[in-house]
Amino acid sequence: MLFSHISDTHLGLAQYGSEEREHDMYHVFNQAIDTSIKEHVDFVIFAGDIFHVPNPTGTAIVQMANALKRLKQNKIESFFILGEHDISRIRTTPIPYVYHNLEFARYIGHGKPIEYKNILLAGFDKIRKSEVTQYEDRFKEVEKKAREHNGHKVLVMHQGIAEFNKFAGELQSTDLPKNFTYYAMGHLHDKNIQRFNHLNGPIAYPGSTELTTSEGIKEAKKGFFLVDLSSQEAEPSWIELDTRPQFSFTTEYEQLSESIEKITGEISTLQRKPILEIKIQGDNIETEYIQAQIARLNSLSLRCFWRIISKGVTDSSVFQDRPKVIDDEMLRLSIDALGSEQKANFAIKELLPLLSSGQTKEATQIIIENFEKFKKEMKK
Repeated sequence: MLFSHISDTHLGLAQYGSEEREHDMYHVFNQAIDTSIKEHVDFVIFAGDIFHVPNPTGTAIVQMANALKRLKQNKIESFFILGEHDISRIRTTPIPYVYHNLEFARYIGHGKPIEYKNILLAGFDKIRKSEVTQYEDRFKEVEKKAREHNGHKVLVMHQGIAEFNKFAGELQSTDLPKNFTYYAMGHLHDKNIQRFNHLNGPIAYPGSTELTTSEGIKEAKKGFFLVDLSSQEAEPSWIELDTRPQFSFTTEYEQLSESIEKITGEISTLQRKPILEIKIQGDNIETEYIQAQIARLNSLSLRCFWRIISKGVTDSSVFQDRPKVIDDEMLRLSIDALGSEQKANFAIKELLPLLSSGQTKEATQIIIENFEKFKKEMKK
């Protein structure tokens, strides 16, 4: 028994307003589907953030539909839950429900376990940190179901686990329902897998299938898990996808020309044009000179960004100890500025994703929903 664990595909994301970047998201997504078909998996799990926004473009909707159709044609079932990017805060029906209603895929994010080929599958859509206590009884119910089931048990969730990322952690591993042999997670964009003595199987994050806006420009490998359930324990194998190269360089202003020459040599043989970031530090900087030097890279890159940084800034922890996910650092700075982890979580995890994707109505809705709660706290 073999299945694919794919997460955070963010279909429809046109990073930098670039059509090429939107196609990059589809390119890696279809690679994952092609590999799943080639490996003859029994089923595929999509662990949330299927789309980048709740109201995706027609192209994104069709890309997902075509992928599910190809899986069906190869007798491969698929199951999905919803991440925060899939859920609208103005109560509209999530787009992925359409695939469930058309029987292209099965929705399992309601927390009600189902059986498929003697495997128990249970899933929960994205749970806000403020809602976690409301799910304790539901977690106990699926934990009981898993204990009573003789075969493999797979739990699918789109949550940050604190042991993996303290800034993005919404749950502790001890909060998770027990007795599952594999925890198919989504939400964190870096690949990670850990085992805990109090759980029967590994907690696995395959990471996003491509670099997204929140992750910044960096060298990173992306992929998904193929999980083998043929033995008593779940055995995940990570499959790397062919993503567009991205590089971040730092150079002294006085050495900019030589650095550009070196960068040109490194990227000139790449099959796909990379995305570049050049950080420049120094004194008496002339932007016209920088622009002239950077122009040498334009024909060799899809996008080339540059910015001036001072040595005083680069010596700080913000740049030297840059977190794996930029959101982590934003959250840390927000906590310092607001003096409240709760308010910072609301600003960074709830409001910012909606506002950055132009969802002003949804942002207004969650502000209204949380107004009374924050008003009570202000009186304390």
